[in-house]
Amino acid sequence: MDKPTSAQDFFATRRYNDNSPEQRTKEEGIAKWIGRTGLPAIIVGDEEFIAMMAKMDKKFKVPTRHKILNLIDKMYKEEKEKVKQNLATARRITTGLDIWTKKGLTASFLGVSACYFNPEDNKAEHKLLNLKEMVHPHTAVSISTLMEESMEEWGIPREKVLTTITDNGSNMVASFHTHAEVATTSEEDSEAEHGDDYELQEGDDDRYDYGARERTPCVVQTLQLVVNMVQKEPPIQRLLDKVRHLVNKFRKSSVATERLLQKCALVLVKDCPTRWSSCFAMILRCLEVKEHLTAVAESMGWDSLQPSEWQKIGMLRDLLLPFAEHTKSLESDTQSLSLVVPALLDLKNHLSEFSLAHGRTYKDAATLAQKMLSSMDRRFSVFLDITADNFSPLPAAACFVDPCVAETLLENDDNEVQNLVRKAEDYIAHLVPQRVQVREEQCTDDEQVANEGTGAPESTPAKRCRFNSSVLIVHRGPRKPRQQTLGRRF
Repeated sequence: MDKPTSAQDFFATRRYNDNSPEQRTKEEGIAKWIGRTGLPAIIVGDEEFIAMMAKMDKKFKVPTRHKILNLIDKMYKEEKEKVKQNLATARRITTGLDIWTKKGLTASFLGVSACYFNPEDNKAEHKLLNLKEMVHPHTAVSISTLMEESMEEWGIPREKVLTTITDNGSNMVASFHTHAEVATTSEEDSEAEHGDDYELQEGDDDRYDYGARERTPCVVQTLQLVVNMVQKEPPIQRLLDKVRHLVNKFRKSSVATERLLQKCALVLVKDCPTRWSSCFAMILRCLEVKEHLTAVAESMGWDSLQPSEWQKIGMLRDLLLPFAEHTKSLESDTQSLSLVVPALLDLKNHLSEFSLAHGRTYKDAATLAQKMLSSMDRRFSVFLDITADNFSPLPAAACFVDPCVAETLLENDDNEVQNLVRKAEDYIAHLVPQRVQVREEQCTDDEQVANEGTGAPESTPAKRCRFNSSVLIVHRGPRKPRQQTLGRRF
């Protein structure tokens, strides 16, 4: 085989031109990698990084940190314009608000997100729009102001926002009262400006009819308020404090932790008040390593739990397990709204069955289950009680049009559930644009004229559903016997 000439060596190691497609493609790839992972741009100046890129492609010239930062800024602006276009074409947008604070309380930020359906990609998308720094105090006015700035920046009109998901903090709740006062004043000014003949355009008042609301409480965060009631029942709190004390002993002892690792390759989990389902996770891990935990505690000379206490811990696990399961499914990024009503009905049924099953064996837990059920009735009346002043049919409507969980509503004879179905139907019918309804009526008239022209015999018209639920019917399969209550699996 002939040895390469010096000319071949020269061209083999000749660097790409700065504007060549090969150079630009690799630079954009590095910029996207750094921008999406949050790595520091200074990494491009690291000797090992430069050596790695040289092994991959000797012709590639590693860009400087400033060039990478400029590329990231350019790519961000391009991506922002694409998201703004998608937001402009979306029919409805659900926004989310949450406050995040750094460790040591050195800074706080308001996160603003948007969830919408992208018709081009035929999928739901969830985007973080802004992370705006907040100054103390975190008042309702400051939250409302930052929210309005974000909506204006991203070109989201107020009437397009279906609802906004927030936690139950008093400042969050009050911020929507402040926003409502500003909106009411603005509408009054508009009416005064246009005179007595002024009328709202079609769709301007959609959000205020049929229970539509500006703010929807975060379901998972509200569920955790119900779960945290286990910390307020004195007998159960004393039992959990004993478990927590034992867990803390293990976590502070390297000897005990090492012995436990040798036996089962697992460590104990400590609960945290700000972590969802953390109490359940602590209980579950203790029960998983019960035998090994007891053996290690005995070898260390520590007091462990009594057999009766272990039994009670097992019952608490059974009580909290459905809450942990539904929390995991509801905290997903998108498309979890249709699961809200099935989850709430399932949890209410679980609490009722638990209180009846353990009324004699563990009265404290049965009493707790009854209190948790009352708390759920009060906290989630906004989704389940059609007589509530702040009732919203949005979750029920989402469940109604989701073929995976629609049976939860359609095959339940309970009067309250059927009332939810009717409210969901009215809400969906109200959201259907008037032009779509007119088009359907015109199609029906055209069909009748065609039948008359051909002289076809008249046949009894099939009963038309109020909504296009053919997908639900096709995928439902054989109808199951109706149930008065919702089972554990839906």
